[in-house]
Amino acid sequence: MALEKYKQKRDFKKTPEPEPKKKSSRGQLKYVIQKHAASRLHYDFRLELDGVLKSWAVPKGPSLNPADKRLAMMTEDHPLDYQNFEGKIPKGEYGGGEVIIWDKGTYHSPLTTNRKRSEEVLAEDLEKGNLIFVLDGKKLKGEFALVKLRSSKINTGKQDNAWLLIKKKDEYASKEDITRQERSVVSGKSLDEIKSDEDAAVYGEKEKLSKKK
Repeated sequence: MALEKYKQKRDFKKTPEPEPKKKSSRGQLKYVIQKHAASRLHYDFRLELDGVLKSWAVPKGPSLNPADKRLAMMTEDHPLDYQNFEGKIPKGEYGGGEVIIWDKGTYHSPLTTNRKRSEEVLAEDLEKGNLIFVLDGKKLKGEFALVKLRSSKINTGKQDNAWLLIKKKDEYASKEDITRQERSVVSGKSLDEIKSDEDAAVYGEKEKLSKKK
C-alpha cells in the first residue's frame, strides 16, 4: 500500500497527524509546502498524485531563482488530509516538532490543465525522474522541476531518494529570498508562535481537535 510506510512510522494515539487514507479529490490537483521544525528545520514539499501526497524534504526550502538547485530528498507518501495539517508533533514521535502550512495551492502539467491528462503526464514524468509542473499558490507561482539525481552525482547516503528542486525561467522567476516570508498562509502564525501556543494541535481539522477535548 502506498501509505504503509507513513502508517508504520507513526503512533496515531500520540500524534495529531491524520491517519492514512488513500482517496481522491475534486478540481485541480493540490500541493502544499509545510515548514517543519523537526530535529533539523526543513520544508516538506508535497504534490497530490494518484490519491496521495508525493513528498520531498527540502532542507533550504524552495527558491525563485533558476540558478539555485535545491536538494530535495523524497520521503514516504502522505495522505491527502495532510495538506491541512498544522500544529505540533509531540517530541519523541517521528518528525517531532512544529509544522506550519507555509504555502498551498493547485498545480498541473505545463502541457495541459486537464486534470486527468495532467495526472497521466505527471505520473510518467515522476517515473522518469524529471517531473515538471506549474504551481499556482499563495507564495509560489510558475514552472518548477524536480529532477532525480543519479547515484554518481551526489554523496548523501540516500542516493535513490535525492532530487533537485529547480525554478524554471519565467515571469515569476526572481532573486527574492521567498523563505523570508515566514508565516503560515492558513493561520498567519510563525513556527515560534505555534511552539509557544500550548493549545496548538491541528489547525484546519476542527473535528479531530474537538474529539481530543
